[in-house]
Amino acid sequence: MSAAEHRPFYSKEALKRAYETCKPFFTRVLDALQHELKKKLSCTSTPAFKYRIKSFKSYYVKLLKQQPCNKASLPLVTDMLGIRIICAFLEDIALVEKQIREHFQVYEIERKGEGRAFGEFGYESIHMLIYIPRDIHNEILTRDVQHIFSEPLLCEIQIRTILQDAWAEVEHELVYKAEFSPFSDPLKRKLASLNAMLGLADVVFQEIRDYQNKLNCELDRRREAFYERADILSAGKLDAGGEIDNASLFLKNMGNGSPYAQGTVDDMLLEALHAHNVGNLDTAIDIYSRILQLTDASHPVVLSVIYKHRGMAYFAKNEYEKAKQDFLLSVEKDENNHMALYYIGIMYSVLNDEKNALVYFDRALEKNAYNYHAYYRKAFALFRLNRFKEALENLNTACDLGLKDDEGRQLRLLLEEKLDIMDIPKIHRS
Repeated sequence: MSAAEHRPFYSKEALKRAYETCKPFFTRVLDALQHELKKKLSCTSTPAFKYRIKSFKSYYVKLLKQQPCNKASLPLVTDMLGIRIICAFLEDIALVEKQIREHFQVYEIERKGEGRAFGEFGYESIHMLIYIPRDIHNEILTRDVQHIFSEPLLCEIQIRTILQDAWAEVEHELVYKAEFSPFSDPLKRKLASLNAMLGLADVVFQEIRDYQNKLNCELDRRREAFYERADILSAGKLDAGGEIDNASLFLKNMGNGSPYAQGTVDDMLLEALHAHNVGNLDTAIDIYSRILQLTDASHPVVLSVIYKHRGMAYFAKNEYEKAKQDFLLSVEKDENNHMALYYIGIMYSVLNDEKNALVYFDRALEKNAYNYHAYYRKAFALFRLNRFKEALENLNTACDLGLKDDEGRQLRLLLEEKLDIMDIPKIHRS
């Protein structure tokens, strides 16, 4: 007896009834699985999710092509349930695949478009078939539904970038749904060129993202070093101790910078930040100055940022007046630069002018009321002006907004000691 004779005959109407019976349960399975994926996956940018149950029309067409041999009331196709995860960057594709492997049982992986010859068109995508997790399966699929299909329930997860998804959607409309395949070489070349341009765009986006990550890393290192130095100076004043070897301690904590490119103004900024972070402050100041010379007045926000960076380099060299002037220029170029306003406040505090420091801390908080560092520094300035109750209020606000308790512990102890001596009720954090 041939294999064809073993295949059961399926009534289209009976299949549709079984499909409609299962569909609400499939929807609940997809909802639960999507929720589980969102909990498990962590990317550099938040991916978008789409999901669908294969329409009965598409299901029936595929079933006729596959001609299954099992006798279930509703023979399943592998992509009956589908979830698409759309990532912003290429780096997220591999990350999502890795995390799915770690958290779910994978049945099969297919890499669409892999090995395609140059000049061919077609979408790229990773397709992973995973088993529905047992807890979701047992919670949602009742026995009344499970008897309708005999195979394990799978879900196809497609992982793409935004541009890969855009191409796949258009290609699906132009080629797949229309059952159209271009025969003329010029039309094939046009489609292949479009596909290649989108692929190149993904690569360029990733290169820009890598550059951005490198730049942000350097900015974070420099900012942390700046705050550390401000902490050292503030702690020295509060302790009323001897001289602090600020420069050597500052440079010791700088660490090593990362490699950088060269060429554009952006590259010069990365080079300057790298020099800044490894303690080559004169080099950093020289590069910042060259960037300022190359940037015309029609880009005030850019000028504001560079003046702020150069001011931080002067601060690291103990050249506080120069640092203050650069921060003032930064605000002059962009009055909304709340970080420059905050840094001016620190400069006045370092120069023992706490009244002016408070003015600029308040101006910074007017621009950004969630800058807990500004509340923290304001608390220091108020302490030195013997306004202890206000200082504790600002310290509590800083902690409520995100300042770690150990960062403000020394100041809190000093303030509570002063308030005890003066017999003023303490203001506790809510």
